[in-house]
Amino acid sequence: MLIVLIAILTWIVPAGEYKVDSAGNMISGTYHTVAAHPQGIWDVFMAPVIGMIGNKATTGAIDIALFILVIGGFLGVVNKTGALDDGIRSIVTNSKGHEKRLIVILTIIFAIGGSTYGMGEETLAFFPLIVPIMMGVGYDSLVAAGIILLGTRVGDLASTVNPFSTGVASGIIKISPGSGLGSRIILLVIVTALTIAFVIHYADKIKKDPTKSLVYKQRKADMKFFEVEERSSKPKPLTKVQKHVLWVFALTFIIMIVGLVPWTSINKSWTFFDAFTKWLTSVPFLGNFLGADMTALGSWYFNEITMLFLFMSVVIMFVGHIKEADFIDSFMKGMGELLNVAIIVAVARGIQVVMNNGKITGTILHWGELSLGGMPKAAFIILAFIFFIILSFLIPSSSGLAAATMGIMGSLAHFAHVDGSVLVTSYQAATGLITAVTPTAGMLVGALALSRIPITIYWKWVYKFILLLFFVTCVYLAILTMM
Repeated sequence: MLIVLIAILTWIVPAGEYKVDSAGNMISGTYHTVAAHPQGIWDVFMAPVIGMIGNKATTGAIDIALFILVIGGFLGVVNKTGALDDGIRSIVTNSKGHEKRLIVILTIIFAIGGSTYGMGEETLAFFPLIVPIMMGVGYDSLVAAGIILLGTRVGDLASTVNPFSTGVASGIIKISPGSGLGSRIILLVIVTALTIAFVIHYADKIKKDPTKSLVYKQRKADMKFFEVEERSSKPKPLTKVQKHVLWVFALTFIIMIVGLVPWTSINKSWTFFDAFTKWLTSVPFLGNFLGADMTALGSWYFNEITMLFLFMSVVIMFVGHIKEADFIDSFMKGMGELLNVAIIVAVARGIQVVMNNGKITGTILHWGELSLGGMPKAAFIILAFIFFIILSFLIPSSSGLAAATMGIMGSLAHFAHVDGSVLVTSYQAATGLITAVTPTAGMLVGALALSRIPITIYWKWVYKFILLLFFVTCVYLAILTMM
């Protein structure tokens, strides 16, 4: 529908273009009108195809889509071992009698999951486990929902290297996903601490007086439905193999983070990874055996991190003692679960294809340049944040939203002299914030259904906290533009 809408606009909006520099960036102040090129039915249905493979005017999304599919396969292989599920169970078991500590630990884990690899729908498996545990210690289903839902959403809000938001958005505006990592880590600490404080405050209140629970009227029915007494029994401990898988899982994301951080950009003398790679590839036989074309950590991009997750999937196959047939089946099923995300990146890129082919991108940017050109950086980034929030209601997919908007917003940020990494932070903050409340977000609706929480009660519970996150994020973004 958005592609059709943009195609209609190509018949209405005047056509125009900017001159570009050697790097392909539009040059401010060079806008000029050109002959109209309205888009028709052929162009509408060709747009997603070109959106995937690209053409002269628009870069294809194939590298991003392939990465999404491979990371889906990687998660499928990890889940085959049950390491993630049993890892959570192990933490729960070791925290018996220390419920507040449990809230802190689990919220941090889910926040890190949302921040690093976009943990979302896969958390639905944890609700039947954590809801009865929280109820069994005197809390309610909202506490469990707060730990998982709000934990992953604030992690998404302050994504550090989330491939589905940070990675996709950075790739579209052609900056390293590691750019701005330090500031995003600080934001992650702030919003995670606020979330923990919010959930614990509510948990303490209802433990002292259960009638204060917003779902108190249905507590007896919930206790029976979730079989609280039966399901609070001690789960089986992690096996040796599962522990090894979790170490490989954690190591994968550590390597990805180290590989994406532009070390020489932070400090020109930090050339240790470049020097090590140069030495390693020059070692006789070993260099060729490992790969003479290896890319040094700190210079990685989508090709390299896609390769990393593919390689680590094979490593987990051996570490987890997974049979070849089961490995392939798990990998393919994992890819299948994220196929919609990969495809929507190409479809959403089709919006940009229609705009570029219809020659209205330049005109829209020109209007934005005229209205935002003299705007202070702080005002620009806050308005961009609000813009992303509005669109997130219509496009709850972080990857889809990035593909649909970052091309245009990246150019506007360039005109406003706002760093691209700050724009990426504002975009992912908007998606994380809105997917915590919008009914168009599949994870939210599914999670509330599993927790037996009416969405209106959930909204009543979180609206003040969401407003607080909005205010904190606006202030933080404004500060980033001044640094």
